[in-house]
Amino acid sequence: MSEPADDAPAPRRIHVGVIEDHPLYRYALTRVLTEAPDIELGAVADSVARFAVQDQPAGSVVVLDLKLRGVQDAAAVLEVGQMGHKVLVVSAHAEQPEVLGAMQAGAKGFLSKDVDGDELLRAIRTIADDNAYVSPTLAGMIIQDSEERHAGPKIVLSEREKQVLRLVAAGERDVDVAEILNISVRTVRSYLDRIRDKTGERRRAGFVRVAIREGLLR
Repeated sequence: MSEPADDAPAPRRIHVGVIEDHPLYRYALTRVLTEAPDIELGAVADSVARFAVQDQPAGSVVVLDLKLRGVQDAAAVLEVGQMGHKVLVVSAHAEQPEVLGAMQAGAKGFLSKDVDGDELLRAIRTIADDNAYVSPTLAGMIIQDSEERHAGPKIVLSEREKQVLRLVAAGERDVDVAEILNISVRTVRSYLDRIRDKTGERRRAGFVRVAIREGLLR
């Protein structure tokens, strides 16, 4: 008698690239990634330029150092994001200007280089699911920056505005928000306009700051 076919779906593999110019840390990163059962390690390079010429699937999570040869800091985040990848910054330079600059440029998360392997993998998996990864240190910096720039009366958002803000801050596109909430894309954009008016924020990083402050991202 023949054995029943195995219809179980194959486990998801997360495509990950690395841009890190310190040889020892680059080796440590690649070792952690290659040992993870759900990670498919692809391009590993010491600069954005060298990474760009390698064949890394679009939509990968790219672990990026900030202080590189050539393009670096927020410009590196922006360039890797424009390649169609999701950027996780892992840097020894985790002061407020670097963190906020990277997030403003489109990074999906930011970790200090003293992070352990488990948190690194947790951040990668979270970002692969199109969510932002916000460590406690990063959250504190974002909240402080937001409080400094937006001191004044508390922002009052409706429950629907909070739902839209949470989804957008977590990385959902307007069309995805509309589908999740069962409303039209036009209505989603109307809510976003109201949120912009109330918060003064215009960009994704600003939405993430407000969502953290309002306790909408966990």
